[in-house]
Amino acid sequence: MRIRKQALGERNIVGARIEARRKAINMKQKDLLTQLQIKGIDLNASGLSKLEGQLRYVTDFELKALSEVLGMTVNELLGIDE
Repeated sequence: MRIRKQALGERNIVGARIEARRKAINMKQKDLLTQLQIKGIDLNASGLSKLEGQLRYVTDFELKALSEVLGMTVNELLGIDE
């Protein structure tokens, strides 16, 4: 497992939660990318890495698909108490 060399960015607030959840369920980035592609989200490894590193904005379509694939609500990804 590679360690992030760059500090987290400020382009989204969900990236760190996405990465933490993905690792908690032992999912590799390529597996997440495959599941997203099944849902119609065309994202490459670099884009996912930037998203998790909060260096890239996330669209609402991506957020919805990520919540479904990771088994979390959108509110959980956003850090909103339900």
